[in-house]
Amino acid sequence: MCGIIGYVGKKQAAPILMDGLRKLEYRGYDSAGIAVMASGDTLLSKEVGKLEKLESNIDVDGIKGNVGLGHCRWATHGSVSVENSHPHKDCTGRITIVHNGIIENFDELKEELVRKGHKFKSDTDTEVIAHLLEENSRDDFPRSVYDALQKLDGSYALGILNSDYPGTIIAARKGSPLIVGIGEDGNFIASDIPALLKFTKNVMFLSDGEIAVITKDKIRVIDKNFVDVKKSMVAIQWNAETAEKGGYKHFMLKEINEQPRVIEECIQERITDGDVDLSAEIGMTAEELRSVKRIIFVSCGTSWHAALVGEFMLEELARIPVEVEYASEFRYRDPVIDDDTLVIAISQSGETADTLAAMREAKSKGANILSIVNAKGST
Repeated sequence: MCGIIGYVGKKQAAPILMDGLRKLEYRGYDSAGIAVMASGDTLLSKEVGKLEKLESNIDVDGIKGNVGLGHCRWATHGSVSVENSHPHKDCTGRITIVHNGIIENFDELKEELVRKGHKFKSDTDTEVIAHLLEENSRDDFPRSVYDALQKLDGSYALGILNSDYPGTIIAARKGSPLIVGIGEDGNFIASDIPALLKFTKNVMFLSDGEIAVITKDKIRVIDKNFVDVKKSMVAIQWNAETAEKGGYKHFMLKEINEQPRVIEECIQERITDGDVDLSAEIGMTAEELRSVKRIIFVSCGTSWHAALVGEFMLEELARIPVEVEYASEFRYRDPVIDDDTLVIAISQSGETADTLAAMREAKSKGANILSIVNAKGST
């Protein structure tokens, strides 16, 4: 998965962007870049490889500007190259974007934009968005962003700069996570909480279809109908150390060694009168749980392997038939589901696209839904 960090405020942006990208390295990436806006221009710095290479080839402290975006990328569309790395610009160089997600109709959009004279520098689906914003540009730039996004099919978390709107970041989200951080000396966007914890623990979770217009002292959120909405601020209770490797060489080693403590903590917080009580979180009473006649796990990757363990445990202990499905296959089937079926979706990030689609398919057919995730505020 790719990572996004953005900052607008009173401090220099470049060091903050690099620090945020380091906190997102655990997600994996093959290239990284930053964009900093200053004096009406936006400077791009991009490199293939690890962050150390990007840092060694730029003067982080010498890049002056209080607004910027950072991105670390796994190649999807196009090879691993500087040209395909984020951030991307439009033809004029005024609009700069970073993007997580997949634009499914980018080919047809690109063909249309090329016919209109747009010149592309990369093979990515992301660059299409920059040119689409340019094509739809008007005096009300947030409205321009909204209108352009209506033409996109797929998923996105976006950070957008426009040199005609200095001191502003526009963020948008559909299907990919994006968080707004509220700080004392400025405001932030990020694709995951660890990127922000050094600077603030106060965040807003954008919902699907929402756009945020962010300056150093103001955050405006617009919903999918282009109506301003008031978002609640959430105070994150865990610290930066919890989000990092805790002295272990790899996150996998950390997670293996943490299992006994984590399970104990999860159970201790959810005991009422000597029994495990999940009613507040899952919205089902003990009686409703006992009425379940069949359980389906939907998941991908390592979560699918966890589901296989869950199948053995639940069938042995609860004597209920359990099936384990790859979410990527389940979402394209016409599964047999009724209101006695419980579908349990497993996703560490809470943002796995196939698992979300499988969950929505099951919900549309009347199934009860539970999710096991490791990210508060996820979709």
